[in-house]
Amino acid sequence: MLNIRVGNGYDIHQLSTNRRLILGGVEIPHELGLLGHSDADVLTHAIMDAMLGALSLGDIGLYFPPSDAQWAGADSLVLLNKVNQLIRDRGWKIGNIDSVIVAERPKLKPHISSMRDRLANVLQIPADCVGVKATTNEQLDAIGREEGIAAHAVVLLVAS
Repeated sequence: MLNIRVGNGYDIHQLSTNRRLILGGVEIPHELGLLGHSDADVLTHAIMDAMLGALSLGDIGLYFPPSDAQWAGADSLVLLNKVNQLIRDRGWKIGNIDSVIVAERPKLKPHISSMRDRLANVLQIPADCVGVKATTNEQLDAIGREEGIAAHAVVLLVAS
C-alpha cells in the first residue's frame, strides 16, 4: 500500500486600504489588499494549513502565531518554505496541490501562472503539481460584497 496523506486548508482575510494584495506570493495590482499580521496571503496560508493538517501537525497559527512580533509583515513564501522543510524532515513530500481562490475582484486569471510558478519554486516541485483556480462568490456574502478574499486548498503528501 502506498503511504499517502491528504490535508485540506482554508483561510480568509478582510480587504483593506493601504495594504498590498499578495496571492500565491504574487503581488496583484488592486486598490485593496488583505489585512493580516503577515502579508495575509490567503492562498499560501491555506496550502500551509493543508500540508500541516495532512500530518496532524496543527495549523499555521501554532508555528507562526499572530501574537509573535517576529511574524509581523512576514512574506508567506518564507513561511511556506519553513512548513515544507518541516514536512520533508518528517519523511514526506508533496504529491500535488489543488486550490481555489474565492474573490469577486480583481480578475485573477492573468496571475494564475505566476502564482503556480512561485509556489512550485518554493516547494521544489513541478508547476504542474500545483493547481490554482479562481472563482467568485456570485456577489453573495462578505466575499461577494468584496469585504474579503478566501482560499481553499487540498494537498496530497507522499512518503519519501
